[in-house]
Amino acid sequence: MAGHNSIRDRLSCNLAAVRQQIAEAALRCQRRPEEITLVAVTKYVGSEVIRHLVAVGCHDLGESRPQDLWQKAADMTDLPVRWHLVGHLQRNKVRRTLPLIALLHSLDSLRLAEEIDKHSAALRRRTAVLLEVNISGEPAKHGFAPREMPELLPRLAALENIEIRGLMCMAALEGGPQAARANFAALRELRDRLQAVCPPGVRLDELSMGMSGDFQAAIAEGATIVRIGSALFEGIAQ
Repeated sequence: MAGHNSIRDRLSCNLAAVRQQIAEAALRCQRRPEEITLVAVTKYVGSEVIRHLVAVGCHDLGESRPQDLWQKAADMTDLPVRWHLVGHLQRNKVRRTLPLIALLHSLDSLRLAEEIDKHSAALRRRTAVLLEVNISGEPAKHGFAPREMPELLPRLAALENIEIRGLMCMAALEGGPQAARANFAALRELRDRLQAVCPPGVRLDELSMGMSGDFQAAIAEGATIVRIGSALFEGIAQ
């Protein structure tokens, strides 16, 4: 029991510190802290630690691998959790993943969109998605090229069982904080341009960008969702 209390206390402190940093970053750019959703990326911790995190008040959880999400969601059906898939989704994993998630951050191809649309129709639901943009242009990253977006949006909007809510990006691996902030600014500017030609039914309100090392820069550039892992689990055995 003492060990459990120690883990919970540490998570509570970490969560409070991250929320404070989010609030301060928002206020610095004249934004309201409640505009920003914290998604805890739980890929490096087990179900026991996640249960403690939920107990101290974090209910939006993100996983990178569908298989891990399946297992953890099955372990926590009794908890009030909203699952986010923040990593790549292969088409052969769509059917099993869709019923579990509140938001897919990583819609990165038209073929994947068509597969999601098909299975969403079978489930009689609309699946909420963000469009992943390879804003840094790195070959190893998934996502649409920025130049593709104006032509792709009408084709994606025609899929009746997908609800487009915004854009997502990962900052460049190289270049440090300055490069990350430039990437975040570029995604926001792309979103602003796309809003002018947005098809009916498409919303681009959400910008999912920023992780533990750069979320304050992401907030300064307009992030509405930050995906934070290591900062929340600092000091917790993994």
